[in-house]
Amino acid sequence: MADPVNRRCPRRLRVADLTREELQRLAKLGAKSRLEELRREESAIRRAFPDLFGGRKKQAPGAEARPAKRRRRRSKMSAAARQAVSDRMKKYWAARRKEKKPK
Repeated sequence: MADPVNRRCPRRLRVADLTREELQRLAKLGAKSRLEELRREESAIRRAFPDLFGGRKKQAPGAEARPAKRRRRRSKMSAAARQAVSDRMKKYWAARRKEKKPK
C-alpha cells in the first residue's frame, strides 16, 4: 500500500528520500533566502531609525547647524627630532640595563 502522503501529492519529497548533497543544497538555498529576507528587514529598520546607527538626526526647523569641530592633528616630527628622541631613549635604556646588572 502506498504512503498516504505520497498518494495525495506524488511529487512531494520526503527528507528520507533525499541524498546528503541534495539536503545540503536545499539548506543552502534556504539560508540564502533567509539572509536576503534579513537584509531587507535590516534596511527597513535603518530607514525607520537612522539615529540608531550613527546616521544624522533630523534637525528641528529653524535650528542652525553647528560647524563640525576640527580635530587637532599631531604635527610630524622632523628627522632631527626623531634622532634626538632615539638618542634620548638609547641613553635611558642603557641606564636601566646598568641598574639591573649589579645583582
